Amino acid sequence: MSCNKTILELKNICRKLPEINIINDISFIFKTGNIYSIIGPSGAGKSSLLRLINRLDEPTSGTIVFDGNDYTQYRPCELRKRIGYLFQTPYLFEGSVKNNIRYGNQSISDEKIKELAEQTQVSEKLLNSDSAKLSVGEKQRVALARMLALNPEVILLDEPTSALDPANTATIEKLIKQIAERCEATFLFVSHNPEQALRMGGQALLLVYGQLIEYGPAEQIINNPQSDAGKLYQRKELQ
Repeated sequence: MSCNKTILELKNICRKLPEINIINDISFIFKTGNIYSIIGPSGAGKSSLLRLINRLDEPTSGTIVFDGNDYTQYRPCELRKRIGYLFQTPYLFEGSVKNNIRYGNQSISDEKIKELAEQTQVSEKLLNSDSAKLSVGEKQRVALARMLALNPEVILLDEPTSALDPANTATIEKLIKQIAERCEATFLFVSHNPEQALRMGGQALLLVYGQLIEYGPAEQIINNPQSDAGKLYQRKELQ
């Protein structure tokens, strides 16, 4: 995958319910090999935007283009293999850790599973363990390894570290940056923590009430916002 190729484009995306605009006319181009932190107050539409991209919800209007094609041209199952989604609360299937990592890609070799486990700091001795007995941090790293086994081009991360301790959070953040630097995937990272977005670097998108208010380098959007809403968010006056 070459860096800075357009991999995903949102064109005037809206999602409306009878009494609320959840996502309101968002357009944006995402490039390969980049990290995009999606920040904003509660109820801004951050998670809703990820759900639209993964077709867990459908836009009321607008178009999403993935790898040059309208994303409705892909079967949902195919799309979700190429656009991975890591939820805030990890969910693993019954059985061993190894079988969880192999779940979406039955042809993956044991050696590749060991490599993914090492990448995500899942101890090799856990591979034959019952997934139900893992800690939350271990489950989240296994869920990440399972997703990486599919070689997705875009990875959606919905506050993936909110339930983790600082050490596990640092592990996930470091791995994401390493993968992005190798141009192996594009990351859309929802976070309630501006400091985390600064650590991740890359670009930041500020959403408020379903609208894209500002975007640009994370440091600029968080430390030197230009919009009135951005300044309110910086002062923690938007919750």
